[in-house]
Amino acid sequence: MTLSAFDQFLSPTLLGIPLIALALILPWPLYPTPQPAPLHRWLANRLLSFQNWFINWMISQVIFPLNPGGHKWAALLMSLMIFIITLNMLGLLPYTFTPTTQLSLSLGLAFPLWLATVILGMRNQPTEALAHLLPKGTPTLLIPVLIVIETISVFIRPLSLGVRLTANLTAGHLLIQLISSAVLVMLLQASPIAIPTMVILFFLTLLETAVAVIQAYVFVLLLSLYLQENI
Repeated sequence: MTLSAFDQFLSPTLLGIPLIALALILPWPLYPTPQPAPLHRWLANRLLSFQNWFINWMISQVIFPLNPGGHKWAALLMSLMIFIITLNMLGLLPYTFTPTTQLSLSLGLAFPLWLATVILGMRNQPTEALAHLLPKGTPTLLIPVLIVIETISVFIRPLSLGVRLTANLTAGHLLIQLISSAVLVMLLQASPIAIPTMVILFFLTLLETAVAVIQAYVFVLLLSLYLQENI
């Protein structure tokens, strides 16, 4: 049976049970949490120190520029970023599955959070929220057209969030799969081109690792920008 290169993105099942549920639960036990007194077993742990430093640094980059009303979202946005980063990084391991390559999952994360920012804006400042649909100084003849265009751009935001995350990861994983298949064939044929191709594959893997982190950051950063418009 001929397999497609896209078969790696199918949601695996075991005994009819989709393993995507296990992949979504797996990241949470990987992160340590401080123990209450008198245990304090993780206070001197390097992993916890790095984790706290990373969270504080990301909060200073993403959350602090927001208005004080947006600071309530810090725990949610930082948890979401760490969750997406972990899913993306675990998907780079051999014989694993990346849930974020599923558009349904990416949209399932993007749409409710985007909708929450819109509802928040309509509840707290409906005038300012609706004012974003009509830029200041718009000529009278262009008002109906711009309102339609801005409305479409607002409703397209969750789609762009989900598609951006899924498309970038899918493209990178597919490219790695194609190059690794070529390396395997060339090694079996003792081709001298296999060595430079392996070097390319190594750097491509490093690039995909960076993409896994950057896409999670971009996802949360865009959500914070949408939040900024509605608080």
